[in-house]
Amino acid sequence: MKAIKTTLLALAGLLTLIGCDNASKRSEVTASKPAVEGSRVAEFGSWASPVTPEDVYDLTDDISDVRATSQGIYFVQSNADNEDKKGVYRLERDGSASKVVSSNFDIRSRVHEYGGSPFVAIGNSLFATKFSDQILYRIAPNQAPFPLTPNGTRHAGCISNSKASRLICIREDHRGKGEPVNSLVGINLSYADEGVTLVTGADFYSKPVLSPDQTQLAWVSWQHPNMQWDQTQLWIADIDGKGAIQNPRQIHTEQKGAITQPLYSPTGQLYFIADFNNWWNIYRLNEAYEVEIVLEQQAEFADADWRVGKYSYAFENEHSLVASFSHEGQAHLIRIDTMSGTVDAIAVDFAEIAYVTQHENEVLFVGAKETPEKGIYKVQGRSAQLVYAPKLPVMDPNFISRAQSLSFKTADGQTAYGYLYQPKNPNFQGPKDQEPPLVMMMHPGPTAKASRVFRRDIQYWTSRGFAVFDVNYRGSTGFGRDYRNSLYGNWGKSDVEDAVRAAGFLVNSGYVDGRKLAIRGNRAGGFTALSAVAFYSTFGAGVSYSGISDMEEFKRHSHKFESHYLLRLLGNIDNYHQRSAMSNIKGVNEPLLLIQGVNDSLIPAEQSLIIYQAVKNRGVPVAYLEFNEDAANRVSAQSKKLALEAELSFYGQIFGFTPAGSLPALAIENIDNLRRR
Repeated sequence: MKAIKTTLLALAGLLTLIGCDNASKRSEVTASKPAVEGSRVAEFGSWASPVTPEDVYDLTDDISDVRATSQGIYFVQSNADNEDKKGVYRLERDGSASKVVSSNFDIRSRVHEYGGSPFVAIGNSLFATKFSDQILYRIAPNQAPFPLTPNGTRHAGCISNSKASRLICIREDHRGKGEPVNSLVGINLSYADEGVTLVTGADFYSKPVLSPDQTQLAWVSWQHPNMQWDQTQLWIADIDGKGAIQNPRQIHTEQKGAITQPLYSPTGQLYFIADFNNWWNIYRLNEAYEVEIVLEQQAEFADADWRVGKYSYAFENEHSLVASFSHEGQAHLIRIDTMSGTVDAIAVDFAEIAYVTQHENEVLFVGAKETPEKGIYKVQGRSAQLVYAPKLPVMDPNFISRAQSLSFKTADGQTAYGYLYQPKNPNFQGPKDQEPPLVMMMHPGPTAKASRVFRRDIQYWTSRGFAVFDVNYRGSTGFGRDYRNSLYGNWGKSDVEDAVRAAGFLVNSGYVDGRKLAIRGNRAGGFTALSAVAFYSTFGAGVSYSGISDMEEFKRHSHKFESHYLLRLLGNIDNYHQRSAMSNIKGVNEPLLLIQGVNDSLIPAEQSLIIYQAVKNRGVPVAYLEFNEDAANRVSAQSKKLALEAELSFYGQIFGFTPAGSLPALAIENIDNLRRR
């Protein structure tokens, strides 16, 4: 792609930036800034903040994979004090949580590389995948973990087939040459063996689920070059008392799309979610095995399934279904009467709802808000009650910047979206007639999404006087299938254009200072950030966390799950080179910070080092920070804190302010060549 330079340096040109469509004049957007009692005027970016790197990364225990059994409710929780390793807890009736498996065991599957659903509970025993060896273990009270599966295999999404006294799991077999082989297998509960292959032949499998009487098994499969959010197939088969599969058959639908989350009702009717009408809505099979929609809405009842095991709906009882959907960045919870079709809203105020699951006649879910609250909640009538929350740092609400939903026009006239967080600190205000610097955040997509969920890393910036914009560029999940697919053939083009136009929109609208625009991203988001700096001059600073700078090299390290994904995203082989920052290093004229894991198994450090050396040799201000870890799998809290402080030091030096407090100064090569905008 021929480099296209967009010059945004001159103050006179700030109001004609790309992306000014629908942008209000500054006078229409910002009123004069009243003085805040007790606050003092200080340069944006220099404000003293109570949000420390320790607040961001030291106490961030996360909850996932909630599973309910007759013995209780189990869930996975990360341990920030132990490198975010994961253990399993059981929720007790008094609201406390008992540790069942220590985080030292580190439960985590790598099926499809991104894992998910790493354990299942049966009685008092857990069956869980250990991250270090990917073996599935039986973990019983007062017994050492017992390995059940062969070395070289991975397992996830296991369910209990109690009639046959075994598990049914997704298996990914890495023991042969070439691509690993995926299948559904039966695994004995008591001793180690090869297991029994139940279903094979597809490239990928997900979401096995049994009918209540365990006479029918349903699952989802798909083939290259599709991803799970492109085109999948729904299958059912009869299963006998010994666990043998009989009469497997695909459920044929008139419309094609991405089917996910199959689930049997208490009466044995099969429900699922599909995007046949552009939106992931809930469907079911009637008695004639015909597909009928349960509720049609222009909203998403599912996300792109990068991880196994997430459900957004569950049955309270025979004819009552509780479901979560996302609409315009807000999470909603509803109750559907499956007989009458009546829908009742459940009063909740969450930015995200996940892991919806049934326990007895109750529905639980993991909810996260726009404020620090996060935990496991129970639906009670038309509201939800918190039943468990992990430990989280306390934060003064006066320092919390809330998301503001914005939209802007793309280069081809579509609409793109994002969330603006304005500076918020009751102790400070910026100088009169000045606007704050911008930190443009690119999510680690392409089909990921920015959300309104409270994030301490965002508050780290806003409480210091930065504005943050979290972009849902074309391709992001949450806005329908057409929007998601609009990135196909255009990755490295549309996402970069959207970041540039978003910056222009924010400048033209008077939200941010056009001379102090930074873009940052991690991995795939780093690819977009690097490309934005290489092919445009909009941003005065770029920060890449293990970003992809050479798509051809990245392709050589890709795994089975994504082995055909890049071609769909980039459109043709030529674009692998043309859209990579490596192909236009001469276009990198703005300061760059590269942060890289030395032992990264997916994005080798050489990618960042080549960029660093080339930019350094051209005399452009550049800094390189490395940590001795595999960023594809785990980065320590200490490394994250050092990187965050380095990024703040970088912005201070580039944008001309002095950060508050004692901050290690980042060494920037060629800093004397810095050109102020």
